[in-house]
Amino acid sequence: MTHARYARPRLITADDKRYRAFVEQFLIQRRNQRAIRPPRQRDIFGGQAEAALRDWLATRFALSERRILEYEERRGKRASIKYRELDALLLEDAQSAWVFEIKASRSAGSLRRALAQLQETRSILRLLYPVVHATILLVDTGIPSAEEVAALMAAPEAPMVAPQTLAETLAALPDIHCISDLTERSSDQAHTDLLRFGVEDIIALVGAEQLALDWAADDELEDSVPPVESGPLYTTTDADHDDEDDNPMASALRRAGLT
Repeated sequence: MTHARYARPRLITADDKRYRAFVEQFLIQRRNQRAIRPPRQRDIFGGQAEAALRDWLATRFALSERRILEYEERRGKRASIKYRELDALLLEDAQSAWVFEIKASRSAGSLRRALAQLQETRSILRLLYPVVHATILLVDTGIPSAEEVAALMAAPEAPMVAPQTLAETLAALPDIHCISDLTERSSDQAHTDLLRFGVEDIIALVGAEQLALDWAADDELEDSVPPVESGPLYTTTDADHDDEDDNPMASALRRAGLT
């Protein structure tokens, strides 16, 4: 397997001219590629949770407005310019940065994807900042407990594979360092910190009336509404079929308000 090599990174704002031109071209190519269902309540909540936690971080740190990461990816003799949006970024000094990945999910497996995203982002950012701290802010929207998994698997229509609990996933991911406050950030560059939130924490930050919480309607939507031409998605939240939700370019487009 050929490993990607990264070069020429720069941090920019969403109104960067080259970035906007790239986005417009990407949208033209993407428009007719696939139909997208209307946004689910959980998807919308994911975007709301991300915004709430970014605002919360901003009360504690002077977050950078330059959180679009442009870089060159090289594979063999080929090179291409790519972009990814960082959920939140703190530039601590000329040598160190702190990057945040925000996930709202009912699947413990989302931690694997968040960790993989941050590891790649770290590799690119280290070309600019030798020291890069990384933290996952996980909004648990219903990750099953061991008791809930046991009950699910004992049911007549049990899935073929049991969903993982958070404890099982963490046991398999030794690089994740659980913390209860951001002041407990690990100094070990091999670690990625994990700070967990509940839905009630997001409600406390912005109020229930500001959030999409009618998740029971999602099942009805999937059963009764056919795909439509376009609609917003949010990479922060985790769908049961979130193939594109972890695409950094798609993330940048959605958060720029262009899909």
